[in-house]
Amino acid sequence: MRSFTTAPTTEEIVALADEALAWAQRHFPRDLAKLLEGVAIVVDDLPDDETVEEMGFDSPWELTGLWRGVPLTQRSVLQTPDQPEMVHLYRLPILAEWIETGEDLRSLVRNVLIHEIAHHFGFSDEEITRLEREG
Repeated sequence: MRSFTTAPTTEEIVALADEALAWAQRHFPRDLAKLLEGVAIVVDDLPDDETVEEMGFDSPWELTGLWRGVPLTQRSVLQTPDQPEMVHLYRLPILAEWIETGEDLRSLVRNVLIHEIAHHFGFSDEEITRLEREG
């Protein structure tokens, strides 16, 4: 895959996210990795206004990713999901962070994806931040 010096296309962000998901499935404990099977990754340029409002942000540029689905800690074995489990990645805010921080784009996409997967496993933002500091 190419080294990025210009803004990647949506398809290239999808490819980076697929690569990151495959990495997670190889590196997470087997019982957790199995739970990621069938997770859909959707890449949009920006979140819609409804999502921005729902998440309590002032601007769509503040949101790089979002898990849509029921966290494992809140699921019942009798519950049938209304929608498929999805990770939404927002291309333009990710690119803005990439430009601002100079972080490697592959690492950035992987970090956003792993952050959203952690939400799926029931971690709060505070717990994820603590784990990132410890890791």
